Amino acid sequence: MRGIAYSVAALAAVIIIVAIAKMPAQVGSEGAGANLTTDAGTVLTSARVMDTEGELTLEVPDMHCPFSCYPRVKELLEGSEAVEEVELAEQQEEGVIDNRQVIVHFHPGFNVDQAIAKLAKEGFAKSDVAN
Repeated sequence: MRGIAYSVAALAAVIIIVAIAKMPAQVGSEGAGANLTTDAGTVLTSARVMDTEGELTLEVPDMHCPFSCYPRVKELLEGSEAVEEVELAEQQEEGVIDNRQVIVHFHPGFNVDQAIAKLAKEGFAKSDVAN
């Protein structure tokens, strides 16, 4: 009897995990239907796909070092056809990341949600658009 109960509990746990994994990502504190404006004045709609070229600052709190983390973040983001360049935001001290932000220069069609999902998949889970 106990074995059946454990099997049912394990199956329920798997179903819950799959359901959570398929839930859409939240869009920060603005909410899923919000519009955001970038530094260049470009408007992001709820789909968070850019309709013009510009630049956007992303927070990457889990990016700790300029020798391993930042190059990986840069490589992941520049892997998108719509990304022209990724640069590290200005730092106070050379060789130390004290401002965990990157500036993404993009072309129309840049999908912010996909970029953040790529970062999350590689261990930069708390990444999001900077305010």
